Amino acid sequence: MYLYSNYNVFMSEVISLHNIIRSFSLGSEEIQALRGINLQIKKNEYVALMGPSGSGKSTLMNILGCLDTPSSGQYILNNTDVSLLNDDNLAAIRNKEIGFIFQTFNLLPKSTALENVILPLIYAGLGKEEREQKAFAALENVGLANRVKHRPNELSGGQRQRVAVARALVNNPAIILADEPTGNLDSKTSIEIMALFEEIHQKGNTIIVVTHEEDIARHAHRIIRLKDGMIESDMPNDAIIHVNQRV
Repeated sequence: MYLYSNYNVFMSEVISLHNIIRSFSLGSEEIQALRGINLQIKKNEYVALMGPSGSGKSTLMNILGCLDTPSSGQYILNNTDVSLLNDDNLAAIRNKEIGFIFQTFNLLPKSTALENVILPLIYAGLGKEEREQKAFAALENVGLANRVKHRPNELSGGQRQRVAVARALVNNPAIILADEPTGNLDSKTSIEIMALFEEIHQKGNTIIVVTHEEDIARHAHRIIRLKDGMIESDMPNDAIIHVNQRV
């Protein structure tokens, strides 16, 4: 197993996993999906999480996103121990600390782009005027200021994913968690979305992209590969790092 030592040691940890185990019961058999995961991700890292079917990649993603809790071990997210939180507290943490981007966009079909982006702000308790201002600014930042009143069926696939990105960013979360974000997009649009991710990263966001596509993973600055519920390798993307160091 390869251990990754971040090239910027001065960044603070936003995620810290300590001996995370996740087991499931299948009849009389117990299946260990994760087998003692230890992982630290620092603020403003851009990480790709990879692994074949059955590697534990999806289980780890669900734990990182506070959609599931570990059977044992400790998960510290932005200085909060979320390992043993109840469902209500996990929901609050998700809305505050994590911006989700999904392969299927997960937009409300009858709502406009603006209304879709506003949704997390309603849960956060912001007033109407502030919600609309923040949502419009988020859409403007992803190049959709002229599409705020359009519904999903009036937008292209790339535009729908940009709405999803704006929604993920609107609460200024600690991390952006993207699950196969280009899975439903053509090659040209995929390149545009990954370029947008790089812009987001350069503004200081922490990004975790879950993908099985090598060409998508290569955009990240660190690539973590899982196998049989364990981290098989955890290495910097030297090509990206060397480019950044020359700039």
